[in-house]
Amino acid sequence: MTEKTAADEPAHSKTIGVVLSDHICAGLIVDHALQGSLLRSPRDTDPQDLEDGNSMVEMPTEAVVAAICDLVVDVAKGHESSITAVGIAIPGLVRQGVVEEAPNLPQLKGARIKDLVARGLTAHNIHAPLVVVNDADAMAAGLASIHGKLDSFIRVWTLGTGIGYGVYPSEDGVWEGGHCVVSVDEKENYCGCGGRGHLEGIMGHRAMRLRFLDMEPEEVFEAANRRHNPDPRCLEFKHLFHRALAAGTASSIHFRGAGKFFLTGYNMRFLDINMLKDYLHQMVKMSSLQSYMLEVVDDDEVTRAIGAAVAAEHVTRRDSYR
Repeated sequence: MTEKTAADEPAHSKTIGVVLSDHICAGLIVDHALQGSLLRSPRDTDPQDLEDGNSMVEMPTEAVVAAICDLVVDVAKGHESSITAVGIAIPGLVRQGVVEEAPNLPQLKGARIKDLVARGLTAHNIHAPLVVVNDADAMAAGLASIHGKLDSFIRVWTLGTGIGYGVYPSEDGVWEGGHCVVSVDEKENYCGCGGRGHLEGIMGHRAMRLRFLDMEPEEVFEAANRRHNPDPRCLEFKHLFHRALAAGTASSIHFRGAGKFFLTGYNMRFLDINMLKDYLHQMVKMSSLQSYMLEVVDDDEVTRAIGAAVAAEHVTRRDSYR
């Protein structure tokens, strides 16, 4: 019997996915699956504890870049020469490796994050192509991979501190769907970017807290959902919440056509899917556009890390053909 050599083994796709949120995490992605566990910065911190604050806001850009590089170096240890791409998912408007806007991480605005991280990784002998994507696009890529839809066009709404809108496959463009205008009421000015009538200004966690200074979002929906004597103000907002998401979704359908929408994020707990479908049905009346689908899925770091890596792999492959 002939002994197998390394050359006889099938080649594996080895990429690294990095995600920035209220902390940084990174993992080695082999054939679109996480190998081992995610590494996090700050180190030795339980992910549940990180939900109580956003330590990233206080970190200067140089410290963020250094933390990303440290994690990638640790994840790549022993695989440096076989890493085919590194994907970094960042909340904000990212184009050509530059963070043009980052309302939730304002210190990153204007940062040439791709060049800064690439320079740091080169010093550690890691020369893999680097791709920086919006975190919602990373979520879309991760869900496409996990659900076996890498050959399909999908869209994702992420309901959290802000409102993320992600697409897969990644395309050139702005794609700041959370800032689409869903209201012409001049009083709707709660969006963190300062714009009026934005979807995020209604549904974003920060915006809801500003709107109800005397109640937390959880209390608002609890009061709205009371079987007996629901609070009228809270019930009215619950309907506004769902109309706003339906409006954003309907606009996307009217621009790009029907298709699959995933719904995720920690504020999915507030969503009444039947109410959303009812409002959406009222807004999309062309029969050829009514074949859209909505699916609620869990939001987790692993999916985002896989998505960052898959998006990087997709962009690297696409660019190599140009």
